[in-house]
Amino acid sequence: MDYTITKQAIIADYYTFHYEELLAFVTSRLHVYSDEAEDIVQNVFLRLLQTDKMITPITLPCLVYTMARHLICDFWRHRKRVEEHEHFIQGSMGAAGCCESVEMVYSVVEITELMERGIARLSEKQRKVYRLNVCDGMKVGEICRELGLNYKCVENRLGAARKEVRGYMKRMLA
Repeated sequence: MDYTITKQAIIADYYTFHYEELLAFVTSRLHVYSDEAEDIVQNVFLRLLQTDKMITPITLPCLVYTMARHLICDFWRHRKRVEEHEHFIQGSMGAAGCCESVEMVYSVVEITELMERGIARLSEKQRKVYRLNVCDGMKVGEICRELGLNYKCVENRLGAARKEVRGYMKRMLA
């Protein structure tokens, strides 16, 4: 308990004296997204408070900047994925000849109806396993115990059911 109090005091002292310095470091690496820098700095200190690692005044600066660099890399990795996704969406909308048309977007009700029709095409055994997995969120092991079946049997039925429903959905949404 004494170490926890000491750890929190060390982190609090570092926070008060070096917050602006760390914020400037993160901001310099985010350029355009400088508004995100404050969130990253806050996350660094939150993670420090939650970590079980040994923290001393000597190791803290290295740990802080390492965590900041990792969070900056995570931010850029996430930004890249978001931009790729946005580019893909814009490209596919442009290729279809319309921009954000209402007809291109399926409602949740329509998707659910299509999925139910796809599930209805399955055999009774596959349907039961598929519903337990997808609708009830049960894992394969739980389904085995529930139905009293072999693990491999449930796994095979679930795989075949997923393949069938996925194929049906692709055909219907194409």
